[in-house]
Amino acid sequence: MPENTLVVKGLRRTFGTVRAVDDVSFTLPEGGSLGIVGESGSGKTTTARIVVGLEQADEGEVLVRGRSRAERERGAGRGRARRLARAREIQMVFQDPYLSLDPRTSVEAVLRETLRLHFPERDPKKRIRQLLDQVGLGTRAADALPRRLSGGQRQRVAIARALAVEPAVLVLDEAVAALDVSVQAQILNLLADIREETSVGYLFITHDLGVVRCVTDEIVVMRHGAVVEAGPTAEVLAAPQHPYTRLLLDSVPRPGWDPEVISATRRARLPAVTGSGTGREREDQGPQNRPGVESRVQ
Repeated sequence: MPENTLVVKGLRRTFGTVRAVDDVSFTLPEGGSLGIVGESGSGKTTTARIVVGLEQADEGEVLVRGRSRAERERGAGRGRARRLARAREIQMVFQDPYLSLDPRTSVEAVLRETLRLHFPERDPKKRIRQLLDQVGLGTRAADALPRRLSGGQRQRVAIARALAVEPAVLVLDEAVAALDVSVQAQILNLLADIREETSVGYLFITHDLGVVRCVTDEIVVMRHGAVVEAGPTAEVLAAPQHPYTRLLLDSVPRPGWDPEVISATRRARLPAVTGSGTGREREDQGPQNRPGVESRVQ
């Protein structure tokens, strides 16, 4: 059995009276692929942001290769060196790569700057060629600016930049949601190939059960900040045990699908929890209404 690259223990995060993340725990083995699924407001993106380090947990711990992320932050050495070391542990690929790429900077310059920061002693030319080949772009795209690239090509650049630091874990937050279906398939196939070639672990954050079915080994289902079901992807999707997981599967459009029936089923199966301070009364009270946290309607 491969060792766990990522261990998440008892994460909690509260915004005001809302428990955005409520006692979330999971593990990701070396070279594994884990999907976190749920609707908008379920807490999946906030969980990912805590794992990456973009949000601070109120409680809980994140360990990479057996070492606490918080311990590394407090460790010896200059602040910049510590931040770079943490970045080499976990990288994130966002839904819209255009927003995370400098529109004035070419693909080669993006990769060169990343390599200069993390591996200043290395000659970047060979590694840039390797990265471009690895994501299926080739050197023909090296001089291109982001606006000259398609959505799929920009996402490939974002993946190449993340892989440049040789991370242990790659977090993909709705990384194919904004792409055409055919381009989604290309990116997912690319990620599968990279996973075979390297030991990088994937943490997929998505509402798309089709993506989860194709590219993950394990699945975590979240609702209102808490994990309601977890297990091997094939088993959970074939025989879900929790009513919310069954509702997610029933909500996938297909011939004969009736959204009014789904809404009625939701009200029958998942009655609202009353009371204050739990963060579970209404989905529109979750952290997605906080700027910068999970604003996409799913």
